[in-house]
Amino acid sequence: MPDKKTPERNKARRKGTDPKDIQAMAERVDEAARQGQAIDQFAAGTLNVSDAYAVQAASVERRLRRGEAPIGIKLGFTSRAKMVQMGVEDLIWGRLTDAMLVEEGGQIDLDAYVHPRVEPELAFLIEKPLTGLVTLPQVQAAIGAVAPAMEIIDSRYRDFKFDLPSVVADNASSSGLVLGAWRRADLDIANLGMVMSLDGEVRQVGSSAAILGHPLRALVAAARLVGEAGLSLRPGDVVLAGAATAAEPLRRGQHVELRVQHLGGAEFQVAG
Repeated sequence: MPDKKTPERNKARRKGTDPKDIQAMAERVDEAARQGQAIDQFAAGTLNVSDAYAVQAASVERRLRRGEAPIGIKLGFTSRAKMVQMGVEDLIWGRLTDAMLVEEGGQIDLDAYVHPRVEPELAFLIEKPLTGLVTLPQVQAAIGAVAPAMEIIDSRYRDFKFDLPSVVADNASSSGLVLGAWRRADLDIANLGMVMSLDGEVRQVGSSAAILGHPLRALVAAARLVGEAGLSLRPGDVVLAGAATAAEPLRRGQHVELRVQHLGGAEFQVAG
């Protein structure tokens, strides 16, 4: 529904919701991601957050028309470390497609990215539909499996600088994901140690408790957010719960490994 709080926000909404503007901005962020080229963030006041999600949806729809398939969603800004690193306070979400999947133990090419970074996460496999306002017990019952995961984020904005609407429009910086082996869903994941190493050197140490205090709360938030968009989490969907630590920049030739207490790990290589 229209935001009636201030004339300024109404002005931004009227301008941003023009379908031609939405499609033009969607094409801009989609082409930046597709070609691995940096763009300037959208001018202040061009978008509000609601309009930015419309741009995100339109940009991902372009990918689907090229043959990609949706596989789930990711959450952003779910840890205090991430909020501090990015200078924001709002929880956001983005869409995942099969083209973003990086084979566990596989390799990525930095030429496909602008300035990629990697962060340790947990991933959930949805077994029962979830949408709207749900409880922790409902979330627990809807999970089919959990896995260690890493997300490759790659804001397409120049110098990795953006405001909240700009990052939302850019699919919440989502670029790739690496999934470890799926484990049974009834494991206690409230406070698991997580260690991410680059070339054998420990670079980030954290806990799954850094994800909203408990990773399952990320699924509660995910159900609410997609519900607000008129969508749902469906059986087979993957949900990235959000970063447990700050992100690490990726460099050519690096080997990246994540180990999660009781869950195992995941790894990948950056081409030289």
